[in-house]
Amino acid sequence: MTELAYDGNGLIPVVVQDHVTNEVLMVAWSNAEAVELMRSTGYTHFWSRSRKKLWKKGEESGHVQRIVSLQTDCDSDTLLARVEQTGPACHTGSPTCFAETIYGNTDGTAAVLPELRRTLKDRAENPSDDSYTCKLYGDENKMCKKIVEEAGEFVLGVKDGNRDEMAWELADLIYHTMVAVEKTGLPMEEVYRKLSERRQ
Repeated sequence: MTELAYDGNGLIPVVVQDHVTNEVLMVAWSNAEAVELMRSTGYTHFWSRSRKKLWKKGEESGHVQRIVSLQTDCDSDTLLARVEQTGPACHTGSPTCFAETIYGNTDGTAAVLPELRRTLKDRAENPSDDSYTCKLYGDENKMCKKIVEEAGEFVLGVKDGNRDEMAWELADLIYHTMVAVEKTGLPMEEVYRKLSERRQ
């Protein structure tokens, strides 16, 4: 393994991302012992700078992080942990520690995907007669037809060279496809593995 470059206090920052959505969940610090524990146990471990002690994420709350991959940057002085998060990542109960926007907005970013994914999951767990998503969950034929319909409309937008129509229809296609993924329980990990085979 590449020799990691710890700072003067023997620490290295660890950026933690959701392994499915790439959403940044938190940033913490680890020392060499914590890094070794991550590699040997497969779960995130950190060094608390305030308590001066090692800790395993979720050891008290149960909101553990199973490591899917652990990478280092080009300078070997930062780690990136992609994890399967159990429960919320933040001690406030938020899915991510990065919930507050202090400049600009996230509307035109991929931040919408994990948020939408959580909404779809909530609709499945807490059905409502007023929810369009719940209506799709309850009618498999309609759910499948909408995917085909939105795919066709996206293609027409491509053929017409209409970027606004393309964006609108692709958003519809992504949404309806995500509904089907949630409904069927298809693991996105399997989809990503298939995608990785197409890198030619």
